[in-house]
Amino acid sequence: MRSLSLATAALAVSSAAFAQQADDTAYLPKPDAVVADGLPPIPIELADALSQYTDSRSAAFRGWDEANRAMIIATRFADTSQLHRVMAPGAARTQITFESEPVGSAVYTGDGKVLLTTKDIGGSEFNQIFRVENGKLVLLTDGKSRNWIGATSEDGSLIAFTSTRRTGRDNDIYLMDPRDPSTTRLVAERSGGGWGVGDISPDNKTMTLVNYIQVTKSDMYLLDIESGAITSLTDPNETAFYAGGGFDKQGRIWALSDVDSDFRRVGTIDRQTGKFTPVIDEEWDVSDLDMSEDESFMAYTINRAGQSVLKIRDMATGATREVDLPPGIIGGIEIAPWGEIGFTFSSNRSPADAYSVDPKTLKVTRWTYSETAGLDPARNVDPELVEIESFDGERISGFLYRPDPAKFPGKRPLLVSIHGGPEGQSTAGSIGSMNYYVNELGIAQFFPNVRGSTGYGKRFVSLDNGPFKREDSVKDIGAFLDALEADPLIDADRMAVRGGSYGGYMCYASAIFYGDRFDAASCVVAISDFVTFLENTQDYRRDLRRVEYGDERDPVQRAKLKEISPLTRVDELRIPLMVSTGANDPRVPASEADQIIAAVRANGVEARHFLAMNEGHGFAKKENADYYTLAQLMFLQQYLLGK
Repeated sequence: MRSLSLATAALAVSSAAFAQQADDTAYLPKPDAVVADGLPPIPIELADALSQYTDSRSAAFRGWDEANRAMIIATRFADTSQLHRVMAPGAARTQITFESEPVGSAVYTGDGKVLLTTKDIGGSEFNQIFRVENGKLVLLTDGKSRNWIGATSEDGSLIAFTSTRRTGRDNDIYLMDPRDPSTTRLVAERSGGGWGVGDISPDNKTMTLVNYIQVTKSDMYLLDIESGAITSLTDPNETAFYAGGGFDKQGRIWALSDVDSDFRRVGTIDRQTGKFTPVIDEEWDVSDLDMSEDESFMAYTINRAGQSVLKIRDMATGATREVDLPPGIIGGIEIAPWGEIGFTFSSNRSPADAYSVDPKTLKVTRWTYSETAGLDPARNVDPELVEIESFDGERISGFLYRPDPAKFPGKRPLLVSIHGGPEGQSTAGSIGSMNYYVNELGIAQFFPNVRGSTGYGKRFVSLDNGPFKREDSVKDIGAFLDALEADPLIDADRMAVRGGSYGGYMCYASAIFYGDRFDAASCVVAISDFVTFLENTQDYRRDLRRVEYGDERDPVQRAKLKEISPLTRVDELRIPLMVSTGANDPRVPASEADQIIAAVRANGVEARHFLAMNEGHGFAKKENADYYTLAQLMFLQQYLLGK
């Protein structure tokens, strides 16, 4: 029996346990938590062929361990991602959390002495806050509500966090000494689900708060910690985005904002007038920033058409230098107390790994070297940027990954993969196991950024707001298809679509609008009916989603939301469908999958259903993710490649 490297095979199941068919084909055991409704069994041979792609690892920078001058990273060695410590570039990754559920965040208190993290159960997103001690997680919150760490004080005595413990939906503001959870106290009751903590002032007297309303609108406030009094810092009547709210040693408040601009800039906010004064103004969104402890420089990233650029600004002179990195994506920048800049970097030719930059020399150092299961990532292709005009003249773009023409000559089948959000963006990063489609099957992949995507300014991101503009983004897919079908290396007779979350809605809608052009659709954690979605999504998210999609309580909007819902037009969905979901999804409830599967099957159309009982909005456990990846591969092989 051929050895298996997938997580399911790691259970050391004997050959006798594999299902057998009359032709003696051996099949992969289904994970216990997976319901495979209408999915054919997966041959061991296929699992083995894909295993190198699914067994590749990655590492994400999570922060600096000041006491050891080490990095904290998140990576997966078993079934879930856990925290590890890396003492030096290229050193071994020493595991420091050992949970059955994924653990990803890592926040040190301001004094660098207490490590905090968050974890949920089964993808529910009802995160609890924990203190990490000797490989164990010590629970600091109530074990029931949804909690998130916002900031820690410089002296390490306080953490500020949001919690829904009072009502189950409202994100109230709490303070706690992380060494003694009995000190937890409610500082401010807030209404709605968009509240978060920006920072705690150096004297522990003031806190900045941000109320996120939508991608182009958020307001910033000041909270007096002793009295609990809250005052507006920015004008709540203006339509502008604010994020950050960090204090410097002079008491100035730094923030990202798109006020008076189409793109997000770095600047300061006057505490008396609320006026935002831009300090860093780029031609694209500034997406992340951090200030050095001595406040001599700032590191920040910009999102340049879906690719990240890291820059360092001298705060005294204003001089800015750009770090030399290949095209890719940068995430999670944090400056160590001694000045080194840590971050995650990934591209399609390099898995996500942890890096640092010396701010003086700009030398880039790679700290982790994630295993790629023997594959050479340099084999993977870089994406092409495709830019076109849509049906109304709006400029839209996306990334196209083409197979090697020497290995796969002639016209190639195409898989269109639509991002979620909708306030999201397809970027020039790694496509992970989907490289198998390009490298081994010769399937081209296209990742569109339809209107409503982030990264192209607040005008562009607002073009799909509300139910009456929603289908304009679906029309963008039609414009992309027109352009791609005219490409001499794309086979217009073999095309499929996939997408997740909001991209899952786009997947359903594209299957309906363009069912004569697509052969199949694979839709993941997808919205099938906007009204039932809004009625059943978790309370803390509902108001935020109403701003984006429309308000189902308003009769006019409700009627339009129903009209544009895929479930309403399900009789027009005539191509094979694969639906994948998590039973514990707090964002898009599993009922969204149930209702469209029933309706599609009632029309005599094939609908396969992958359901993970211990997952939420996506598949975080490796054995589930592997089985889903294989099930989707078989589905697309059958209907896109005719195998």
